[in-house]
Amino acid sequence: MKKFMSFTLLSLAAFLLAACGADATSERTAVAKSKKKKSVSAAAGEKPAQVKLTTNVGEIVIELFPKEAPISTANFLAYTRDGFYAGTIFHRVIPNFMIQGGGMDGQLHEKDGKKAPIKNEADNGLKNLRGTLAMARTGEVNSATSQFFINLKDNAFLDHGARDFGYAVFGKVVKGMEIVDKIALVRTGNAGFHQDVPQTPIVIEKAEVVE
Repeated sequence: MKKFMSFTLLSLAAFLLAACGADATSERTAVAKSKKKKSVSAAAGEKPAQVKLTTNVGEIVIELFPKEAPISTANFLAYTRDGFYAGTIFHRVIPNFMIQGGGMDGQLHEKDGKKAPIKNEADNGLKNLRGTLAMARTGEVNSATSQFFINLKDNAFLDHGARDFGYAVFGKVVKGMEIVDKIALVRTGNAGFHQDVPQTPIVIEKAEVVE
């Protein structure tokens, strides 16, 4: 009887150990799968970088496209983190076209501290649709520095290959498009060599990365 009980207890213990081992293995597998799933989900659900422009007429939040426009995005973020945009104005406003800013102060002087021109990424597949942000430049293809513009409507003629290399889109307005439209309605005029200048300055008081 004792031998039987001993054998039974040993068998039971072995069974429990095996079960515990199986449970532990199963648990480790489940935890690993869970971590992998969370890791994938985090990567897939990671929020894109955003920048908030606080102007004297309201806030504009911009979502950037680092995957499609890595150079333009890094450039814009660098200017933002350096505090460069604070005190610059939207110096060119054309209704039913775009509003442009990010390079001049209230006296229409080019702001000091600009970085070297960047490569034009207009061939990244992004279009100049209403609400998108694109790099402003001169007639030279790779001449963009700090200035950008926000499209007030779909401007296909600015896209890559439409008439020339095009203008690189690198973000879009996700909040405050009504502020952009409000800016588009301001009275404009000529100021020296500059045209379409708001008669009441539209100032970017602060630009900050939204964490």
